[in-house]
Formats: sequence, C-alpha cells, structure tokens
Amino acid sequence: MIKVCFFADLRERLGCADMLVEHFSGENIAQLKDFIVKQHPQWEKIFLEKKLLIAVNHAMANNNSAIVAGDEVAFFPPVTGG
Repeated sequence: MIKVCFFADLRERLGCADMLVEHFSGENIAQLKDFIVKQHPQWEKIFLEKKLLIAVNHAMANNNSAIVAGDEVAFFPPVTGG
C-alpha cells in the first residue's frame, strides 16, 4: 500500500486530501499517476500539469523516481514566497 497526499490548492481541486493506493504493481511515480488516473479519470488534466511537484518520503522526486509499498507520495503545486 502507498499513501498518497495532496496539498494546497491541489487538494481543493481534487476534492481529496489523501488516499491509500492498494494493489499497485508499478515501480515509479509515472506509473502511480497512471494508476490513479485510471481510478479517477476526471483528475487526468491535473496530473498532466508539468508544474506539479512530487515528494517521496519527504524527499523531492520526479516521475522516474522509484516507489515501493509503504512509501508516502505527496503531490503539490509549486511553492512561491516573497
């Protein structure tokens, strides 16, 4: 099982703060995104956004980052400051 978290306005746009992904047999973030979109096709446009940031177990990651059962994956919009 992989815990997936959504932060900031992404959480509001998806209407979901987090989810548990079971029966995932993929190996990386790109495959996880595809798996999630198959379950929630209405989220496809959001998951295709190039500016979407990703973290695995609190470390920055990308679509090619490996994941395994027990990992926590977070998706969030770019952070701005000032």
